[in-house]
Amino acid sequence: MMNIPFLRPHLVNQEDLSPYLREIDASRQYSNFGPLNARLEKVILGDYFDGVGAVTTVNNATTGLILALSRCKRPHGKYVLMPSFTFSATPLSALWCGLEPYFVDVNKDDWCMDTVMVEELLSTLGDQVAAIMPYATFGTDMALTYYASLHDSGIPIIVDAAASFGVNGQYGHFGKGFPGAVVFSFHATKSFGVGEGGLIYSRDEGFISDIRHTENFGFTEGRETALKGLNGKMSEYPAAIGLATLPAYPHKISERQKVHQWYVDALTDKRLLSEGWELQAAKGRVPYQFMPVLCPPEKNNHEIIETLNQDQIEARTYFSPPCHQHPLFSNHKRTTMHHTDHISRRIVSLPLWEEMTEPLVERIVKRMTFS
Repeated sequence: MMNIPFLRPHLVNQEDLSPYLREIDASRQYSNFGPLNARLEKVILGDYFDGVGAVTTVNNATTGLILALSRCKRPHGKYVLMPSFTFSATPLSALWCGLEPYFVDVNKDDWCMDTVMVEELLSTLGDQVAAIMPYATFGTDMALTYYASLHDSGIPIIVDAAASFGVNGQYGHFGKGFPGAVVFSFHATKSFGVGEGGLIYSRDEGFISDIRHTENFGFTEGRETALKGLNGKMSEYPAAIGLATLPAYPHKISERQKVHQWYVDALTDKRLLSEGWELQAAKGRVPYQFMPVLCPPEKNNHEIIETLNQDQIEARTYFSPPCHQHPLFSNHKRTTMHHTDHISRRIVSLPLWEEMTEPLVERIVKRMTFS
């Protein structure tokens, strides 16, 4: 019986990558915003954001969150409001910027941060809020109108959009025209992967220009350090992978959506959705990284994982435990966590990758009926 891995990344074929590697050999420029990096940024800005705003690549999305937060945090603030149902990179970025994460519960349907609670905390904490860092959970086309209004009022917003590159919704690509920072991950496990890498987008071209200087040691044009910087640049090699991947990316998105629909159909056919299993109320055209589903409330997600593993099916529990239960973050402030705790006890992340077949999906769902 075939083992079904949780993830099976396939970045790019050698024949598609080779022309770009030859360009690197010819230019002998391997980093420092080289020609391939510049081309990648130009294509992404034009094709995905319709030329609105600006972008800069980074060596990974965690660096991107740190760079964005360090540049726009309010000087006398202390807390960064963020969900606990997210990856550790989100609260770690606050700590690296000398700030404290303040964890906020999520909505029960889309699993994104509860904006009513955010509003209450803004009233209570006032100027102690240094910034807000919402997470677009698993790539959903999270509504940004509220956060855009907060940013325009002077409260910095950095959107953790790790799994959102390629997401399209009512207003085009996710984040297009957003006045704050939107940080995407290009990690190999993402649908658009280059190995290690990321991208920061903003409508504010001046902000992106500052970020570009900051990720290059804070250098001015005269190579004098004027900003508190670090080395956050993407090298030419992941830029080459990105350029080679872009032409194939629409097909990759379609393949992932097809697998997701197979899951929905199988869960419906097997009546699991009428027996307590639940799906995220995700919006938009999402290039799914994996298949998130909630097991029935009376079941334990770790027992589900073990049952699947016995049938050589690898599954995970993103994000269980949630961040506020991790040792490093457990003493930080938080709201009540009713929905976060409920979702994290039930979350099961199922395999989803481009070469999956419908029989594999049916085998996974069939095994879930006996869990």
